[in-house]
Amino acid sequence: MNTGFLTIYWRDMLRFVRFRTLLFSSLVQPALWLAFFGVAMSNNFDRLTATLPTIPGVPTVGYLTFIGAGVIAMTTLFTSLFGGTVLLFDKNWGLMRETLSSPLPRIHIIIGIGLSGMTKSFIQATVIMLFGLLIGVRFFDGYTLSQTLVSIFGIMLFVGVFSLGFLFLSGAIAISMESPEGMQAVITLLTMPFFFTSNALYPVDSFPPLLRFLSTINPLTHLVSGIRYFAIGNNFSAIGIQYVYTPNDILVSFLSLLTFAAIMFLIARWRFSKVSVT
Repeated sequence: MNTGFLTIYWRDMLRFVRFRTLLFSSLVQPALWLAFFGVAMSNNFDRLTATLPTIPGVPTVGYLTFIGAGVIAMTTLFTSLFGGTVLLFDKNWGLMRETLSSPLPRIHIIIGIGLSGMTKSFIQATVIMLFGLLIGVRFFDGYTLSQTLVSIFGIMLFVGVFSLGFLFLSGAIAISMESPEGMQAVITLLTMPFFFTSNALYPVDSFPPLLRFLSTINPLTHLVSGIRYFAIGNNFSAIGIQYVYTPNDILVSFLSLLTFAAIMFLIARWRFSKVSVT
């Protein structure tokens, strides 16, 4: 069995660990984002919604808990979209030429980069959850130990599939670009519609019809819904709105992410098959 993708995986993970500045910033930045933006916004939202009537029998969570799932999803999105940048640098430095001319199947490059990016997303999601619990995010509130472990597994499953999809997309973009500046411009342009048409920071019920439709097909929305289902529960109230998630809803979200990842994999595989070694 050819396990060449493991070489690509370990190479990228070693680079991630050895570049201390990159490692530090990638772990601390999302935690700081949750601390400053999350705490500041939660104080405002909690003050504004303090006078709203509560729904009998439905637990109410604060905005910090509500946004905690969004920060995990947002970090996974950004990390995954920029994860393919390493391929562009390898391409410009000539390392990609050596890899493509080796007996290693090109599909292993895609898989190796995808797995390393997924591992980074797991690490960041864990850091955010632990830090969030320290500053008052009420994830797994009232859960038993077994329920907490199952919920963490569910969150990581959603994070993993989501990150793979966007890493494949990022890899396809990277192998098609010539300059880091061009790729950064494309990635920045992509992040805005994915992020702002999702339910990461605010409810989508008041969106105009077009934006609401875009939200329903947005992979980020499905990721956030999955994280909230496992971390908060299937029935809760936040910002004066009741959220109810059924197992079928979560299954549809997971299958949507799987479909997205499969399509992105096929696109990345097609783009890599067209690359010429020069």
